[in-house]
Amino acid sequence: MAATYDLVPADWSISAGRVIDYIGDAHGGANPSYASGIQFHRWAQDLSDDASYTGDDILDRTKPVPSKRSTDYILTLKNGYTLTDAAIEHLYDVSITQGTAGVDQKIWDAITVYGNCSVIHVLQAGAKISNDFWNNDPAGGGFGLNSATGISHRFLVKVHDFVANGGDIDGRRLIGTTRAWNKTWKEFSISGTERGKNTLALDEKADLNNTSSTGTIGALVGISNENEGYIGIDANGDAVDEYYYSSWTKGANSVNQLYEYVKLQGYDGSAATLYGLDASDFRGITHEVAYGTLAGGAFTEAAAVTFGNGATAQILADNGVDTLWVQLLTGVAPANTDTITQGGVTAAVVGAPVSKSLEAPFIGTSTGAAIIAAFGFGVSSTLTTSDKLTDLSGATVSPPNVVTVTAGNLYKGSVTLYPWDGVTTNSEGDPLFTEDQMTLAASYSGAAVTSVEVNAIPNNTPESGSIRVVLDSGATELISYSSYTGTAFTITSTDFSGDNATTGNNAWIAYLDTTLNSETSTSAAFNYTYNGDVTAVLEVRDGPNLVQPFIQPVTLGSTSQTVNAIRNSDA
Repeated sequence: MAATYDLVPADWSISAGRVIDYIGDAHGGANPSYASGIQFHRWAQDLSDDASYTGDDILDRTKPVPSKRSTDYILTLKNGYTLTDAAIEHLYDVSITQGTAGVDQKIWDAITVYGNCSVIHVLQAGAKISNDFWNNDPAGGGFGLNSATGISHRFLVKVHDFVANGGDIDGRRLIGTTRAWNKTWKEFSISGTERGKNTLALDEKADLNNTSSTGTIGALVGISNENEGYIGIDANGDAVDEYYYSSWTKGANSVNQLYEYVKLQGYDGSAATLYGLDASDFRGITHEVAYGTLAGGAFTEAAAVTFGNGATAQILADNGVDTLWVQLLTGVAPANTDTITQGGVTAAVVGAPVSKSLEAPFIGTSTGAAIIAAFGFGVSSTLTTSDKLTDLSGATVSPPNVVTVTAGNLYKGSVTLYPWDGVTTNSEGDPLFTEDQMTLAASYSGAAVTSVEVNAIPNNTPESGSIRVVLDSGATELISYSSYTGTAFTITSTDFSGDNATTGNNAWIAYLDTTLNSETSTSAAFNYTYNGDVTAVLEVRDGPNLVQPFIQPVTLGSTSQTVNAIRNSDA
């Protein structure tokens, strides 16, 4: 049977000790009932004018009245009457105050949720309220669902408890969240509940980029946050780190699988932790707090601090010099000169903290093929120009365009891809590669040379690979390099003592320069970071198998490409 939303007298009792209780079916039972505040008040008032009580409602005209109505949505219990927790859970659309102010007073305020979410959570004092009875769906479609008005939930939350909290619980601040799997996420804040009804607007729809099962995403390997705290990442490939509060790596997985994996950490059913918090309570950076006068050591990241105004926050990143990035847990952001305390470490707030807009989920958004990350969310894996990060300075960071060029339809033989000036050809019109793409900026005659300096390193040079260097004898040496900086290649140890390489000798990038010896080796590829078109010439030679040389110009551009060799017979 569906739940009933008018007060059912048989489901309520009033004891001789003035305790008002709900005694009907529990949430999710056969026929639970629920009552608005004004229905509850009218029922009690109706009992209080009876000549004598009947049943288990110990209330008649000889007993004090139990409640006072300020409005239809604000009631105060009087004369020592109290409500049980069960009774509170079966009331809606009312603020209830009971007890004596400054002694034992408790206050519950009404929450009305507009939206279509069957499950919502409420954060209070930095953590979810564990007793989320409103999600027990007694009506088969949402707690207190009213499809005509778009209401999905109606319930009360305790916001004041003098005995347990000394008064208001975290200033009566609440945050409603929805984090269902395969759905979009949202949160809605109430900066301080008011007597009467308070609104949370929470809706959800299918997340088209989160369609996998939790089991599938949970089984992925290679995804992790390598650093919880301040971390430098050169995401845009300019050899200068930007700084973030995380360093997620995706391994061999796609960026959309990274997106789903991060959602798995923080969805409603997660038992994971992030930055010392339950991951389902983790929201991201809410404030940037400048500090000075640091004493007692250094702050510990992924741990809480207390501000001089009584607020608390979790440190997500600390640059170790003058700035914290935090998730505010309780209270409000501190003011200039407020103290920051963490154990024996102290500092002073400098200026007004800067609030940051949050995204839900805290990774940001996925287009399916790219990540548009939230503020400070760092990814250390190689991304593409379609992805966007925002570092802790607020700068938008576009990763470099990493391009792959593949030579395909290969067999045995050699494959080279060398630079071409776009003009020089042989007598048959075939392009001839360019030897003077670079020249040596120093002479080399040592037996164990590990660095080679050139006049300039051209665009689209792979981060690691090979170069050809012309020796003084006229021979060329194929040399592997592991990296380059400025105009210097870091090379494998090379012996130039028998055949020197003198300043001004030619050198060029060997984009591909290899011999295929296996029938299963059908392709060869390399990667580069695109920063301007470069012309090259691909040559495939397979003489032993009586195949004519294949020669073709190739433009190293902004998009990946595969050039398939044509294997014409030379028999």
